[in-house]
Amino acid sequence: MPNIVLVGFMGTGKTVVGQELSNRLNMPLIDTDDVIEEDSGMIISDIFAQFGEPRFRDLESEAVRKVSRLDGYVISAGGGAVIRESNVQEFKKNGIVFCLSATPETIFKRVSHEIHRPLLQTEDPMKRIRELLEQRAPYYARADYTIETSERSVSEIASEIVQIFAKESFKKKRSLNIIKEDAGD
Repeated sequence: MPNIVLVGFMGTGKTVVGQELSNRLNMPLIDTDDVIEEDSGMIISDIFAQFGEPRFRDLESEAVRKVSRLDGYVISAGGGAVIRESNVQEFKKNGIVFCLSATPETIFKRVSHEIHRPLLQTEDPMKRIRELLEQRAPYYARADYTIETSERSVSEIASEIVQIFAKESFKKKRSLNIIKEDAGD
């Protein structure tokens, strides 16, 4: 069974939607940020502080390769994981990639109280959110599907993803069966 891969900017709902999908579909949930922290023995903000974003992105790519080998998982990816094309390709090898999106105002409302967001440790976090969303828009567009999460419940978002996933999983399974049949001729 393919993976469900959730990408998107911080605060778009990847964690809560991932938890809902995991419960509904009885698929294990894994978060690339958790894998990075576990493998490095450091929290994300400390990695940024001590080694900078480039080192973090390298660790993130290692985590992406690791989780992309799994089968039948809900994978929640860090907000910048899609910046590297190789990460997107890894996710797509055995997964259907859903980009969760939200308005800058919704994102700010959801994350403004969180102190563990190293990219928002700035005088004007709302401006930074807008800048990062604009910079990352072409990368997020690489997803197979984009799901708007502003003003929607977790249940509504999960239902939409489940419907798409069921259809796409069937297509993938069917194409694999055709390949197997052709190989048998």
